[in-house]
Amino acid sequence: MTIGISTFVWVSPFSTQSFDVLRKAKAMGYDLIEIAVEDRNLIDWNALKKTCQELNLKISVSGAFGMDRDISSDQPENRANGLSYIIDCLEIAHEMESPVFGGPLYSAVGKTRLVSAEQKKQERQWCLENLHEATKRAEELGVTLALEPLNRFETDMVNTVDQAISIVDEVNHPYLKILLDTFHSNIEEKNIPASIRKLGDRLIHVQANESDRGTPGTGHLDWLGIRDAFQDIGYRGSLVIETFGAPSKELARAASIWRPLANSADELAEEGFAFLKQTFC
Repeated sequence: MTIGISTFVWVSPFSTQSFDVLRKAKAMGYDLIEIAVEDRNLIDWNALKKTCQELNLKISVSGAFGMDRDISSDQPENRANGLSYIIDCLEIAHEMESPVFGGPLYSAVGKTRLVSAEQKKQERQWCLENLHEATKRAEELGVTLALEPLNRFETDMVNTVDQAISIVDEVNHPYLKILLDTFHSNIEEKNIPASIRKLGDRLIHVQANESDRGTPGTGHLDWLGIRDAFQDIGYRGSLVIETFGAPSKELARAASIWRPLANSADELAEEGFAFLKQTFC
């Protein structure tokens, strides 16, 4: 499998001034860098692609979904901006030769409320309408959208694999699949290996994060069971560590990151790589 790491591990937001993390990731042994697109204008994309090509470092692209990038919002301008952001990121992914663009495509991170069944149904409909539009562009560009369930403390819309499958199957488009983050699964799934087997070929991308979002291998996740489940469904994609070493105030609030998750980002990255390499490769 391809082992990757997110720019979120070291910096937020990622920018051209952060290119040292590319060299750092490669020196540690990583095959792939996952670029979190918080503000596309902070990044010289041509220079990024050239640098990664020189380093022989693959790229994947992930999203950052604030309240103004919410395709299920009751505010039309936020829904429109959310769809525009997704399409922008698909185009970036195409240019960077990333096979996927992933994240909680359906809603803003940190939007957690108890709403009526009627409102929930309406928000789901807005989500479906916008995902139908996004998949058209995804197919044109040859980039797969990867929808990520988040835990209950970060969204009230899609928490479980079953909920993700329901949306993906209703859209019913080959360029919409599912991203699994094992940190969120640890909170929401009764049995992570069983949930992976249920995903089958809907699984397109994995963020391999520990139970506390710290260093993989230091918590209580059933990594051997996860490995076996990947083998059973024939998953051969990427495993990407995504945690937050220096979150912005907005990101810290959305993801509830209030304390360091390791002694240092470098230590987490080095030890996490060694563990994933030993376990999965």
